[in-house]
Amino acid sequence: MANVEEVKNADVVTKENSFKDKKPFNKKGDRKDRPVRREESEFDKRVVSVRRVTKVVKGGRTLRFSALVVVGDGKGKVGLGIGKGREVSSAIEKATIIAKKNMKLISIVDGTIPHETIGKFAATNILMLPAKTGTGVIAGGAARSVLELAGIKDIVTKIHGSTNKINCVKATMNGLLSVRTKEEIAARRGKSVDEI
Repeated sequence: MANVEEVKNADVVTKENSFKDKKPFNKKGDRKDRPVRREESEFDKRVVSVRRVTKVVKGGRTLRFSALVVVGDGKGKVGLGIGKGREVSSAIEKATIIAKKNMKLISIVDGTIPHETIGKFAATNILMLPAKTGTGVIAGGAARSVLELAGIKDIVTKIHGSTNKINCVKATMNGLLSVRTKEEIAARRGKSVDEI
């Protein structure tokens, strides 16, 4: 009988010790105690614009925020995203996720574009010209963020028409995607670079 009692007492002691280490149960699932997960991204992020947008509904107006974010790795990959949310932080987060999904590869030769091009979107036209080393990025605010995050070091640009930030960013992306290197053109035509 003594052996059975000793075993029971030992069980009670171990249970008490195990409960001492644990924190009391929190109804919210101890969210405050959890460490915040922040992913170290290999991409640079730039918030181009945050706007307050309203939607008129039966009961009045609902206020939300719209964020335009450009994401790039500085090595020829760049993407843009537009996200909406009730708070600025959630809108930026959504836009960043969308931008990472929409990453595109851009042709860059010696820190500039291979040839001149015109990017078009809606009422915006952006003329992009290759530049010599040391020129820098000569571009307006919205276009500059796309060019810098793409990894372009020297370029001259001029925007004609609408200077709306969303249109400018999309026109810049369209212009950069239309650029082709000599090698790409030669491969499409089935010729060597010297023949072109």
